[in-house]
Amino acid sequence: MTALRFHNSLTRREEDFVPLDPQHVKLYVCGPTVYDLAHLGNARPVVVFDVLARLLRRLYPRVTYARNITDVDDKINARAREAGEPIGAITARTTSDFHRDMAALGNLPPDIEPTATGHIPEMIAMTEKLIERGHAYAAEGHVLFSVGSFADYGKLSGRNQDELLAGARVDIAPYKRDPGDFVLWKPSHEDTPGWDSPWGRGRPGWHIECSAMSWKHLGEEFDIHGGGADLLFPHHENELAQSRCAFGTSFMAHTWLHNGMLLVDGEKMSKSVGNFLTVQDILAQGAWAGEAFRMLLLRTHYRSGLDYTQPALDEAKAELDDSYAMLARAPAVSETLVIAEMAEWALEPLCDDLNTALALTRLRDLRTLENAATVGGSAASVLHRIGKGWALVPGQAAAAFRQASAVLGLMQGEPKAWLQGGDDSSAIEAAIAARITARAARDFAEADRIRAALLADGVVLEDSAAGTVWKRV
Repeated sequence: MTALRFHNSLTRREEDFVPLDPQHVKLYVCGPTVYDLAHLGNARPVVVFDVLARLLRRLYPRVTYARNITDVDDKINARAREAGEPIGAITARTTSDFHRDMAALGNLPPDIEPTATGHIPEMIAMTEKLIERGHAYAAEGHVLFSVGSFADYGKLSGRNQDELLAGARVDIAPYKRDPGDFVLWKPSHEDTPGWDSPWGRGRPGWHIECSAMSWKHLGEEFDIHGGGADLLFPHHENELAQSRCAFGTSFMAHTWLHNGMLLVDGEKMSKSVGNFLTVQDILAQGAWAGEAFRMLLLRTHYRSGLDYTQPALDEAKAELDDSYAMLARAPAVSETLVIAEMAEWALEPLCDDLNTALALTRLRDLRTLENAATVGGSAASVLHRIGKGWALVPGQAAAAFRQASAVLGLMQGEPKAWLQGGDDSSAIEAAIAARITARAARDFAEADRIRAALLADGVVLEDSAAGTVWKRV
């Protein structure tokens, strides 16, 4: 496979990926704040970095993927007060909802899922280091990071000092030495979660949480940090500043990756506009919806903006229908060098800044090749366009298609189950058996009648040398 390259947000250019330790690649991604159901925008980074983790595991002997749970936050506190419910009950339920929803989209769990509340000692220790090194100060029960103490502040987001201060002035407080200084630790009232610290009972600021958790599980420096573009400033800028200043390093993560934002029907999601959709809203459409939504997300390059629409979801489902139908027709074959070559060819685009859109295009070409081998037709134009001389042996392209699709987290289910949509198939299978009997008796009128009756009930039959399969339309 070709060399792995990423667009690094830190340098704003595409670079070869060179892991700190080729035997162990380390990835950290910002996870959810667990106070409500995951919406469609929350799902995009989970899918993007799930594909990245799968790709890294294919290329390197060991990968550690950490994605945190933020379970102490003012939004959580506010939701608990509104609902009259204990904070622990809200975070436990919402975390469970998040896990279920992300699994329904085909995501694998991260290797490590640290919680903020489980890392308070590390946050206090980092804050103490920052004070000792002159990068933070205590004031009125708060501890603040001094942005003026870090000359590289703003380099990740590419903002100049005026822009940074303009963004900071929404949170001006008298105890700040500089308007841009941000909170590492803040005092807690009696009705607010709090922990004992050298500065009194309090709780951490949001930014120090990820710095402490990544340090604990991946070290002072690690390979890749990911998240949505909305986190670039201030969250990731502040993480980088805290971590580098606490440990005196030249880097926190060496490569920073940010996915673009998701719109719904061309607009930013908003409850007031009426276009706010949760992952559960999508999943309610049917057993097919989770994989179709994943397909929709991967059709667009991760750094580009993406517009969710219902027609786009339906189109993604139609593509999955075609792919599962191809897999259902294809015979099983033994692994060959040609299958491995086909799979590698399909996955090459992922090495070019995780180009999932082009990888899906190559999977469509493999589907065309398999259809030509299995049900007939010419694939000469496809082979000429891609510059390959592969012989079309039934089952080979389908096997490569399956292997490559696994890295995208797609098309790993049973084709028959997908095509039949969870139906009780006994009556349909009986009708198909009756049709086969009629054809054997050369009673083609009866065979055609059975096919037409099934079609009227939304069941399409596909005949091939391997037999007859059916699917819902």
